[in-house]
Amino acid sequence: MKHITIFLFCNFTNIIMQSPGPIYTWHLFPKLDAKLVGLLSSLSPSDWEKQTIAPLWTVKDIAAHLLDTNLRTVSMLRDGYQGESPGVIHGYQDLVAYLNRLNADWVTAMKRISPKVLIELLAITGPPYANYLKSLDPFEKAKFSVAWAGEEESFNWFHIAREYTEKWHHQQQIRLVVGQEEALYSPELYHPYLETSMRALPYHYRNIKGIKEELIQFSISGEGGGDWFLYYNGERWIQVVDATLNPICKVEIPGHIAWKLFTNASINFDKDILITGKQELGNKLLEMKAVMM
Repeated sequence: MKHITIFLFCNFTNIIMQSPGPIYTWHLFPKLDAKLVGLLSSLSPSDWEKQTIAPLWTVKDIAAHLLDTNLRTVSMLRDGYQGESPGVIHGYQDLVAYLNRLNADWVTAMKRISPKVLIELLAITGPPYANYLKSLDPFEKAKFSVAWAGEEESFNWFHIAREYTEKWHHQQQIRLVVGQEEALYSPELYHPYLETSMRALPYHYRNIKGIKEELIQFSISGEGGGDWFLYYNGERWIQVVDATLNPICKVEIPGHIAWKLFTNASINFDKDILITGKQELGNKLLEMKAVMM
C-alpha cells in the first residue's frame, strides 16, 4: 500500500511542516454496521417514529437512507449499473438537488417497509458494501470526488473516508434521539470521522485573507478529538499536522458538538464554542459543513 508524506518548507523562517496523510477507514465499516444493527434491534416501536435532528427525517427514515447507501453503492460502483440518469449536472447545486431528490424518493418508498425488514436488509447488504470498498486501490482515482472539500478529483481513500463520515453521522443522529450516542464517541470510531471532516478546512477558508505565517488551531475535546492546524503561506491556507508557531487564533469545540456543527444541525453553537485571538478567523469555522448541501 502506497503512503505519501508531503513536507512543506518555508525557507523564509526555516519552518518545516508536514501535511496530513491519507485516512484509512475501510476496516471500520463492519464495526460501524454491527453497532447499527445492534442499535436498531434494541429500539421500541415508538423509537422508530421519533424525529431526529435531520430535517424531515425520523429514526426509520435515516435507517432507510443507510440501506439506500449500501444498495446504491454496490449497484452503481461494484456492478456498474447506473439506473436513473441524473441528466445534465451543471455544477455543485445541481448535484445536491439530484441527490436530495434521490434520497427523498427512496425514503418515501421505504415507509411501507417494516423496521424488522429494514434491519434484516441492512445486515445483508452491509458486508458486500464493505467488501467492495476494501477491494479498491486507495490511490486510484475515485468515481466520485469529495466536493465539500473542494476536490474535482479524489483518491479512493478520501472517497471511502467520506462514505465513513456519512455512515457515522447518520447513525449518530439516530443514537442522539434515543440516548445512546456514547458508543460512537470512542477514539477508534470518532477520530476518523473528525479527521476526514476537517479536510474541508483549506477549501472552507479559501476566500479568507491571512498574513504570512499566521496559524489557526482547532481543538476538539474528548477521547476521539484532537488538534488541527491551518497555516497561511502567503498565498493561501494549507492544512498542516503540527506547528511550532503560536496560533493567531484558537477554536475550541466540545466533542459532542463538532459533528453536529459539520452536518448542518439547526442548533446555535455560539455559547458552546470558545474562540480566542482573531475572532473573524475563528468565526469562519462556524459556517463549515462536511456534507453535501
